Amino acid sequence: MTAGYLLQGESPVLVETGSQSSVPALLQALAELGVGAGDLAGVVVTHIHLDHAGGVGDVARAFPDATVYVHEKGARHLADPSRLVSSAARVYGDLLDGLYGRLDPTPVERIHVLLDGEELKVSPSRTLTAVDSPGHAKHHLGLHDSETGVLFVGDAVGVRLPDVGVLRPATPPPDFDLDQAVDSLRRFAARRPTGVALAHYGLVPNHETILQEAEETLRRWAEVAERAWRSGEDIAGALDAAFGPSLTSVDPAQREKLETLNGIHSNAAGFRRWLENREQHSPQP
Repeated sequence: MTAGYLLQGESPVLVETGSQSSVPALLQALAELGVGAGDLAGVVVTHIHLDHAGGVGDVARAFPDATVYVHEKGARHLADPSRLVSSAARVYGDLLDGLYGRLDPTPVERIHVLLDGEELKVSPSRTLTAVDSPGHAKHHLGLHDSETGVLFVGDAVGVRLPDVGVLRPATPPPDFDLDQAVDSLRRFAARRPTGVALAHYGLVPNHETILQEAEETLRRWAEVAERAWRSGEDIAGALDAAFGPSLTSVDPAQREKLETLNGIHSNAAGFRRWLENREQHSPQP
């Protein structure tokens, strides 16, 4: 469900662990690449949502020498994930264990906070630079690889499955903020990446245009959501009516996979919360 990226060097680094339920497949893939228990130096998560960071505790146990890197606003939840897991359980109920699993704690002494602009060394000539990128989540980081020029963007750019080919924004509650999301996309663009790697899913074929496309797509979705909200319509229904037709020719199994990763109702809930927060904090006449 979530792409993991292994950066090779004297101090190999894994970007994203995926969910706890995906850890067996991840460990098998790393073993096939020759990564032994003492070989991995670092594990970075772009943010702490369970589909990205749910496997951190398990991976930390499997690679006892690896340091775990995370945004400063997510670090405490990796050390004590009880609140995060409890919140996810309220959303997913009995589906949580089968869909994502849980999140085991990571020893606090193994957690390192990555600040904006901080560099993580993979080799003497290769670094990953952290890029603070709120909008999808307040605890979101992008990571720019100095060797390849690839920018690992987590969910900040959106979701684009190769077999679907349609980019959709990822706007879940509780943290989604349109202005922050757009600012983050522009910060990414200013770095002039030579490749863009999505968590869902993989390197995009159009890295030169994907960031502008992401901003335009996000604004279109926000406009539809706001019109529906102001008129009292169902936001999810309005989004589905506006953007669902773009998926009519897509295989039903792929549509179902996209909905699991990037559900209309989750996006609608994020837009609703953002609109309500903006209304609440806007100056009153």
